[in-house]
Parts: sequence; C-alpha cells; structure tokens
Amino acid sequence: MKTKITLEDVKHVAALADLPLADSEIKKFTSQLSEVIDYNISLLEKVTTRDVKPTAHITGISNILRKDETEPGLTGQEALQNSKEIHNDFFKVKAILEK
Repeated sequence: MKTKITLEDVKHVAALADLPLADSEIKKFTSQLSEVIDYNISLLEKVTTRDVKPTAHITGISNILRKDETEPGLTGQEALQNSKEIHNDFFKVKAILEK
C-alpha cells in the first residue's frame, strides 16, 4: 500500500504546528512522511488481532464518579444579602452589551 501525502497535507500540518517550512523542506517531508506512514501500516498489518477483545480503555474502571445528590441551597434573599446593588430581586451589574 502506498500512502499519498500531498504537499498541501504537509503545509496544513506545518501551519497547525506553527512551523515555517521552506518549499524544499515541504517536498522532502512529503516524501518522508509517506514512507513513515507506509512503514507503520505494514507493521500494523502483521499484527494478529483476531482473538483480541475490543476495548475502549484498559483500566477496567467503569465509573468512579460519585452519585449526584441535591442539597439545600441559599434562598434568594440569602444569595442577595451581600450584593452592592439589587434590582427587582436580582443582582444589578453594569451593562456589558449594547442595546
């Protein structure tokens, strides 16, 4: 199998990595990346996975999060008690959006 990495692919990856590359480097890396990918694919094709169970992760941990439990919160009046300004039972803040 021959992987075809294009000049545009290399330019795109270089831009994502913020790597300035000369045209000569782009041409060189295009060829090299194709060879590297082909080599790694050939290695993967040799691996026998017929009897391997599919896994999403290898830790065996399924759920370590605690159960969500509600607790009583502040009343509206308690929440507003330390506010500098209140308007109609809401916090009053400076406008940040234009009308």
